[in-house]
Amino acid sequence: MSPGGAGCSPRLLLTVGWLLLAGLHSACGANVTAAQDPGLVHEGEGEGEGEEEAEESESEGESEAENEAQSATEEDASNQTVVKEVEFGMCTVTCGVGIREVILTNGCPGGESKCIVRVEECRGPVDCGWGRPVTESLDSVRLACVHISPVNRFKYVWKLLRPDQQPIILANDSAILEVRREVHPLIFECATLDNNEIIATVKFTVYTTSELQMKRSARPDTDAVLVFVLTIGVVICIFVIFILIFIIINWGAVKSFWGEKASTTEIQSELSSMRYKDSTSLDQSPTEIPGNEDDALSEWNE
Repeated sequence: MSPGGAGCSPRLLLTVGWLLLAGLHSACGANVTAAQDPGLVHEGEGEGEGEEEAEESESEGESEAENEAQSATEEDASNQTVVKEVEFGMCTVTCGVGIREVILTNGCPGGESKCIVRVEECRGPVDCGWGRPVTESLDSVRLACVHISPVNRFKYVWKLLRPDQQPIILANDSAILEVRREVHPLIFECATLDNNEIIATVKFTVYTTSELQMKRSARPDTDAVLVFVLTIGVVICIFVIFILIFIIINWGAVKSFWGEKASTTEIQSELSSMRYKDSTSLDQSPTEIPGNEDDALSEWNE
């Protein structure tokens, strides 16, 4: 071998040695990492299990919250059903529109059996027939439509009815109509509308002045007689009450008075009976005397 080749061989050997050492170090590092991987895997599995447990606990909490919310809604629904146990009072009118009471029969404050919750609207038949004026005099009459408060809630249509003719719609759209009496009687009709729906109708007859006077004179004037009878009845009742009070207060004197009176009547009855007996005995004695004389004469003759 030449000297240059001999000098290169040691260098080559050193390079190969270094390469071998580097390969050994890399192999050892791979083994170390391989030895540490199972622990890391276990740790990852533990963390996954913890997350799964946390998710399960969260789902259980959510289900409990949902159950509580459902029970609360059921309780609210039951309370609402209790509140809905109501009954309705009588309507204030027999026709048209009126009001009625809504009465709660369960859950009243203070342990009451019934209590008024609210007042609501009620309706009856539309036709109310013939009505009576609110006020009337010899000159004018005030008529009123069927309504409840607030008055301006409804719409009112007044009509003047004529026989065998179309009615005349008046310009007045209020609930009250004032009419002056005419030579002939007049008939008016009022329709109460709610949302363009007729809910009540009523008619009125406006008589003339002479007809009204005749009706008033034809009525029996019973007011004075009624007042007189009531006054006499009240006086008699007061008198009887005073007599009863006097008897209760002076019961001893009244009892003794009635006892003496009873004894006097008994004595008088006894005296009258004795007198009757005496009179009967006196009436019988003359009839007995002739019989005794005949006996005496018969004995003398013997």
